[in-house]
Amino acid sequence: MKVVFITGGSRGIGACAVRRFASLGYMVAFTYLKSEKEALALASEVGALAIKADVSSSDEVTNAINLTTLQYGKIDILINNAGISEFSLFTDITDEMWKRMIDTNLSGVFYASRAVLPQMISQKSGCIINISSMWGEVGSSCEVHYSASKAGVIGLTKALAKEVGPSGIRVNCITPGLIKTDMNAMLDEATLNEIKEETPLGRLGEADDICNALVFLADDASSFITGQILGVNGGFVI
Repeated sequence: MKVVFITGGSRGIGACAVRRFASLGYMVAFTYLKSEKEALALASEVGALAIKADVSSSDEVTNAINLTTLQYGKIDILINNAGISEFSLFTDITDEMWKRMIDTNLSGVFYASRAVLPQMISQKSGCIINISSMWGEVGSSCEVHYSASKAGVIGLTKALAKEVGPSGIRVNCITPGLIKTDMNAMLDEATLNEIKEETPLGRLGEADDICNALVFLADDASSFITGQILGVNGGFVI
């Protein structure tokens, strides 16, 4: 039975992934930070292991990986999903805002991948899937620090795929478009409608759209796919 470890699994895309992989028979562990009530309820619902951990902390991420390995014996799939977003004019981005964004969205991917790779290399198999954003591909005005952090995830994905491919480990990345989750709840109706109109498929994304891609990339059906950036954005970025 395969084991999947998901960062940021208490809400949105992460919670969707926890439910989906559990329903498919995977053993699931996930991290959460602030949404403890939701995380514990979800863990109880699907029989998953919920671990409180701040992905911007190397020690907390390593501890979460170790706890999962202790519980399940291994980790076959790592999904780096945890992330934050923020709107700000570039000239208003403080050192603290920049550091928090990079530490969470980019360093968190680095910490989790580094912590899980020794066992994947030892078992000569593994799958890492990183969640970036379409703004990491094309950039977004008033989200420079967010766009930069997500662009970094894309670069990390491509480089790491080349490095660990000989060890039988695949590393891929999903770049979601605008997905209807709590992270985008601050957007007003006019903005949402504008983005919908600019999207060739004429709708906003759902968490399930991303989960479908996660399941495909985690499955052996994609065993010859690595280093790829899969845009799930309804055609907004082509």
